[in-house]
Amino acid sequence: MNQEQFHKIKTGRGFLAALDQSGGSTPKALKLYGIPESAYTTDSEMFALMHQMRSRIIANPSFNGERILGSIIFEDTMDRQIEGRDSSEYLWQVKGVVPFLKVDKGLAAQDSGAQLMKPIPALNSLLARAADKGVFGTKMRSFIAHADKDGIKAVVDQQFELASQILQAGLVPILEPEVDIHAPDKAGAEELLKAFIGDHLGQLSSNEVVMLKLSLPELDDFYSELVNHPNVLRVVALSGGFSREEANARLARNHGMIASFSRALTEGLSVDQSDEEFTAALDASIASIFEASIT
Repeated sequence: MNQEQFHKIKTGRGFLAALDQSGGSTPKALKLYGIPESAYTTDSEMFALMHQMRSRIIANPSFNGERILGSIIFEDTMDRQIEGRDSSEYLWQVKGVVPFLKVDKGLAAQDSGAQLMKPIPALNSLLARAADKGVFGTKMRSFIAHADKDGIKAVVDQQFELASQILQAGLVPILEPEVDIHAPDKAGAEELLKAFIGDHLGQLSSNEVVMLKLSLPELDDFYSELVNHPNVLRVVALSGGFSREEANARLARNHGMIASFSRALTEGLSVDQSDEEFTAALDASIASIFEASIT
């Protein structure tokens, strides 16, 4: 484990830039950026366009380690280059931004109000490849639609089971059991989620640390005991469909949590913008998310 990266994530002021759109979310991300589905016909063409968008963001002068602690990238991005360097190397060596890798392969069908992760074949080889490329940690997403005790327990159990495998590979896992922001019983789901996470954290050894990526809670500072838990390196928040303005406002009321926004980060960016317009829009987005993350 890179101790300089560990220290930056643990103590730094800033947030994580989530640039890990995968096959299912890429068309929507490209459309919001101004690239319609008619602009590509194959997955290869789609991912090439997505990498151009990500590269434009990461290489931009406003994107750097002064306000961005880390960035979550997709496997396709890890295997590509930015300005002649491997993407993860470019993030850390050029930008001072700690690289994380999304490792899940999407969601299974809903059961008991929740969606577990699909199986992740060859996870160990992916983790070894990520470590060789200087990746610090990983991220994996599950989804909770209702306050169903069995469903939420299954989600948390699976997240921590995979986290153990990731820790053994020398990487720091970000567990992301997302709670649907539109769930009618969202607060109840968050109560169950926090309790199950607390149970698992209590089973970790003193040298095992994880990160948590959670939906912005209904009750301000609801996750403060997780923020302060000795086995939790950092608690980050997903925007979950909130506008950037709403996500920032909620985040600022949850002290110690920092952003790990995806769509909210890229809101307002367009392929048709000039370099000056693009930089101004990205800088404003980064500035607003940074301010909400340092409360």
